[in-house]
Formats: sequence, structure tokens, C-alpha cells
Amino acid sequence: MRVQGLGYVGLRTARLDDWIGYATGFLGLQLADRSAGELTFRMDDRRQRLFLARDMAEGPAVFGWEVADAAALDDAAARLQAAGAPVARGSAALADRRHVAGLLQSADPLGNRLELFYGAEVADAPFQPGRCISGFRTGPLGMGHAVLTVPRLEAIVPFYRDVMGFRLTDWFERPFRATFMHVNERHHSLALIETGKLALHHLMVELYSLDDVGQGYDLALGEAGRIATTLGRHPNDFMTSFYARTPDGDMVEYGWGGRAIDPATWQAEEQTHGPSLWGHDRVWLSPEAREQSRAMRLKAAADGLRQPVQVLAGNHEVMPGVCPWWDRAARA
Repeated sequence: MRVQGLGYVGLRTARLDDWIGYATGFLGLQLADRSAGELTFRMDDRRQRLFLARDMAEGPAVFGWEVADAAALDDAAARLQAAGAPVARGSAALADRRHVAGLLQSADPLGNRLELFYGAEVADAPFQPGRCISGFRTGPLGMGHAVLTVPRLEAIVPFYRDVMGFRLTDWFERPFRATFMHVNERHHSLALIETGKLALHHLMVELYSLDDVGQGYDLALGEAGRIATTLGRHPNDFMTSFYARTPDGDMVEYGWGGRAIDPATWQAEEQTHGPSLWGHDRVWLSPEAREQSRAMRLKAAADGLRQPVQVLAGNHEVMPGVCPWWDRAARA
């Protein structure tokens, strides 16, 4: 099975009105459609990337994974059936609602609802962000990444690796166990964190400008309880980001500067410095885990751990060398 990226996500919510302001005025998404029971949002040229539904029969969340075409969808169905996973062909009416040419519905071994699809509809009009931002880094990388909490990693990782065809990027053992998996050049499109319970941990959206993230951070700081994880940087995907609570209490990671990898040559390895180079104080961790996480960040700093900044062409200017010491260090 060849999954190309995370194409869309659907969430169940009873707070549709609250989501309108959050998604447009804070995240910068574009409200595409609104009905009494559902909202759909754009973040690029696609007709739909995120939808919120008051009554969603599929479960609390739906993860739409994109494949190339109808033949790839048939192959996905065969692989899922061979693995004993539930498979149902999506109706034409459902495909119309998802704005795709065709899809099938399934679930992973823990019950997370999956939709595999092809032929996503492109909108007629250009994307119009809900607030002044440079835009989202999507395209062949997909809409971002999803992170789930799970009871045990061993109960779910083999399904995504062996059946869905996701590839291991890296993993943590401390301050919590986590596995990161990729399907394209984005460092990870799916991550799984072992917590003892099943839930959506967060969705990540990546901005084109660091200033978009900083200005979003200012907005989040103005709302009590909105910040769930402070501004920081990851050592594995190099993302500079913060995490903000959604109207339903889940999180969105709002980031910039994510790492691109070469899936053909990538070698997975354990990350021993913890999940953050600096910052990212996680208010949702236990006091003991927060202290352990902080100690790991301070050790990374003491060890001199640094990672290169990932910058798109045209989105940077090279500063002149004015420090002889730095010039010598850079040459070395």
C-alpha cells in the first residue's frame, strides 16, 4: 500500500460556533462551508482539509489518508482485508461530502477511523486565509501530521508499518514512549505516544513564515488556558512551534521550519535527547514528567546539541560575516 499523505481530518464537536473563530481567526484557515451540523475548512487549493461535525457516525475522529488513484485504492482494500481489518466502500454521497473521487472506510486495531481516498477536489477560487498569514506548507506533504495517544505501542505500530506501509522515522523512550512514522518527505505524518489510553493528542499545521507562528503565539497568549505547550523546537523534525488547545480541549501544533527527509535513504534511530531542544514546557504532563523533560532540555543545551534551521528558498537572507570567531568556526 502506498499512502501519499494525510489528506484531511474530521473531528466530532459540540462547539461548532467556537470552532469558527478558532479555525479562522487564530489558525488562519478559510471557512469553506457551514451547515447546521457541520463545518468545513480550507488551508490551500483543496476543497476541504478539516471538517467538524456535530453528529459523526464514524466516531470521534476520521483520518483521511490519500492514495494515488482508483487502482491504489483497490490495492489498499485488498491489503486491509487480508490483514483482517474492516473495509467498506464509501458511497457516492460520502465521496461528495468529502470532495473526493472515491474512498473506502476502515479502522486500525484500536478503533481509530480511517478513510483512504483518491482524487481530491481542487477549489475554483484561491485560498483566502482567515487572518493575515503567509499560508500553509501542504502540497505533496499533506495537510500536516496527526499524533495519537495509545495504550501500548506494540498493539498498533505493526498495523501502520506492515499493513498501511508507513515507515519508521525515529522513536523516544523518555520522558515518554513515542514512535514517529513517515509516508513522504515530511519527517512524520503520524506519531503514536504510549499513555495507557486512546485519544487524539494533536494535529500539526505548518506555516510558511516563522512570524506567522510568533503572531499566532501572541494571539494564544491573550486567551487564558489556550497555550498547552509553550514555544519551543523539536530535535528530530526541527519544528519551531507551540501547541494550542482547541475548543474541545485537544491540541493543534502551530509550527514552522519542519524537516524534509529522503524516504529512500532514511535510517531510523532512537532519539535520546528527548522531544525538545528548548522550550515546549508541556503543561499536560505530570509534575515528575515535566521536571524530567526540563532536565533533558538542559542536558541537551549543556551537551551543545544544535540543529540546522530549515528555510525555504526565497524565505531568507544570508547575513554578512562580521565576527572573525564565527567565521573560523563555520569554516571548521
